[in-house]
Amino acid sequence: MLLSELLKGLELKNFFEDREIFGITCDSREVKEGWLFAAIPGEQVDGHAYAAKAASNGAAVILAEHPVDTGISEVYVPSTRWAFQLVCANFFGHPEKKMKFLAVTGTNGKTSTTQFVKSILDGLGVKAGLLGTVQNMIGSESFPAAFTTPEPYQLFTLLQQMEQAGVETVVLEVSSQAMDQKRVDSLPFAVAGFTNLTQDHLDYHKTMENYKEAKARLFSMAKKNVFNIDDPAGRELAERFGGMTYSAEGAADLTAADITIDVAGVAYTLKMGEKAAAIRVSTPGMFTVHNTLCAAGVLLAAGYSFEQVAEGLNRIPKVAGRAEVITEGYPFSVMLDYAHTPDALENILTTIRTYAKGRVVTLFGCGGDRDRTKRPLMAAMAAKYSDYLIVTSDNPRTEEPAAIIQDILVGLKDATVPYTVIENRKEAIGYAIRNARPDDLILLAGKGHEDYQIIGKTKIHFDEKEIVKEFLEQC
Repeated sequence: MLLSELLKGLELKNFFEDREIFGITCDSREVKEGWLFAAIPGEQVDGHAYAAKAASNGAAVILAEHPVDTGISEVYVPSTRWAFQLVCANFFGHPEKKMKFLAVTGTNGKTSTTQFVKSILDGLGVKAGLLGTVQNMIGSESFPAAFTTPEPYQLFTLLQQMEQAGVETVVLEVSSQAMDQKRVDSLPFAVAGFTNLTQDHLDYHKTMENYKEAKARLFSMAKKNVFNIDDPAGRELAERFGGMTYSAEGAADLTAADITIDVAGVAYTLKMGEKAAAIRVSTPGMFTVHNTLCAAGVLLAAGYSFEQVAEGLNRIPKVAGRAEVITEGYPFSVMLDYAHTPDALENILTTIRTYAKGRVVTLFGCGGDRDRTKRPLMAAMAAKYSDYLIVTSDNPRTEEPAAIIQDILVGLKDATVPYTVIENRKEAIGYAIRNARPDDLILLAGKGHEDYQIIGKTKIHFDEKEIVKEFLEQC
């Protein structure tokens, strides 16, 4: 592709000599002869420092924000991060222009909501793609997901594959980091839905206001918006941007009434104006009511009928790692849930308390290299709604697990709930199962669908379903 075609739509600071470009990347290690290298400033390293390495590996052009003196052709733009996502769109022939995009953002509920939306679209015979935390999907074909929202090159690679497979609608989770890093600025969002805003990712955004505003960018880009007005941030965003509203607590465009929750799931009456429908979903929890309302709102805003949406809600399957009970035929239950924020932990535990017959035993840890301030908050929330706690490790990454646990224990200083600390997560799970009493519900919180653990910078296989099965066989 000609360089001029790759750079189409960019604000350029200098002239350049046109030439053929054979590939693009923002990783100097991937550069091949005749490629364009985009020097992108990152959180820990600045790609400009690797421009010379890219040139020595055969790069023909460096896309940068300032001169890097590589001795080869250099093109300067105000923001290489923003420019690279457009370069990727140009390189892949703008597959995004041939599909409809339905996006969901928020702290909690993005994965469940997007999977609900795709499930309903599948039932309507719509060829849909999914980009999310658990997996990426093209129709019924599934691929592993490295990020909630892929980096631009991976994103447009997937979109090109979706286009070639005949995908009509793409449903995607949009993270606050993706919005802040402008990874999806080239996507024409038809509808954007908002779930909620609670403390998370402050290691990256520093303040809740920054976090909220990163998400708010999505609603300035979408043609139609859908907001949870039971959430304070949702009410504020609805006032700012306008759009459809939903609520499980009061008046809104879309509401849930006559809500019942039990171990088998949730039931409620979905209402929109004069229309009403009975809804039953197999995932228990008030969060399921909100997530299904968001999914319904997104699809209604996208042009589907109330009847189509209601019928689809009643067909949706359970979501892996979300309030997922993985035991059968034992006197106690073990549940997996991805809850890794104080709010998410409160949501799942308050739901469990409504139907638990015995003790609620919560096993949890906190991720390393992430917001430290939420660690004692999660501990306090777990203590408030549990009968016994097992404090353990999660994904420690480059932090010492013991140091993370010490941060967690600050939140248990005044707690009266009994607890034990077992740093090794597998050993902690074994302890929970060996000491389970009849009717106990053991919640393994934090990892949910994940089948790995990140220790240092290494991702090791760690599937809690397999681990639980192993210990159950020893009972």
